[in-house]
Amino acid sequence: MLSLNIPGRGPFTIHHLVLDFNGTIAFNGELIPDVAERITLLSKKMGVHVITADTNGSVVGECSGLPANVHVLQSDDHTAEKGEFVSNLDGVICMGNGANDEAMFEAADIAIAITGREGCATSTLLKSDLIIDDINDALDLLLNPNRLIATLRK
Repeated sequence: MLSLNIPGRGPFTIHHLVLDFNGTIAFNGELIPDVAERITLLSKKMGVHVITADTNGSVVGECSGLPANVHVLQSDDHTAEKGEFVSNLDGVICMGNGANDEAMFEAADIAIAITGREGCATSTLLKSDLIIDDINDALDLLLNPNRLIATLRK
């Protein structure tokens, strides 16, 4: 659990981190260097979930050994499926970059858009609370929550 008190936004109790895979924690289907170590540290504070359409078919192999639940999307409407997944959790920070992350961002307590090497869909970017270029920097915000508080305070 991660407790955040963000002035002007209120207190948050975060129980879950939901991460998109391709374009967020992976590039070309391969986990971005140093992400695994950060996920392992964060898993001691909250549940970590990786949710993906698995475009490259690599999520299971890339995430094996990680303390994270992997959910491969099954429906014809990935946007709605991601939104429903997050809606069924309590206390969520999510990170993503794709157009299919839009509903997930709307359902989360805090949504962080990752622009990275693949960019970020404008519709998702507009639903975010924060925009960060590098996934490792974004994960570090949760490991050092005063950074997140400083950025999101009103």
